[in-house]
Amino acid sequence: MTDLPLKTQEPRLWRSDGWTAQVIKNEDDDGWAVAMTPDGQSEPALVGPWTMGRDKKNPKPLDGSAFITLVKTAREFVRRSEQQLHATLHQSITVAHDAGRITVCLDITPDDDNPSALLSAKDELDELLAEVRVPPAFKLNRASALKWVEAGFAKPV
Repeated sequence: MTDLPLKTQEPRLWRSDGWTAQVIKNEDDDGWAVAMTPDGQSEPALVGPWTMGRDKKNPKPLDGSAFITLVKTAREFVRRSEQQLHATLHQSITVAHDAGRITVCLDITPDDDNPSALLSAKDELDELLAEVRVPPAFKLNRASALKWVEAGFAKPV
């Protein structure tokens, strides 16, 4: 790993606060884009359009306020992406049953070679009622949760 300067402030490259903003040629048209890359990452977390300069040919240079806004936007994008991934990997639904309210959870462990998922049920006191392995593609919804509960927590087919 090379040692990067702590702070760079060039017209097309700014590096500070754990982020690098780099103005790049937009491959889709004649315009420009800015790539926001967190320190230590090889791929940008966010790429967005960038403003043309006055000559309508070259990009507008980066400046301090633009960089601050870009960092804020990129951090928020990363935070929302992480929240969305968490919500996808850890789902729960509460259903009403004769035994009371039961919360059914699906926890997916992503893995390129061997992904897995665990379906579990807890009662209103957060006591574990059942737990079974299911395919990571298992669809948890109100109907599938209720069906599993009503089947006595038998492994879903």
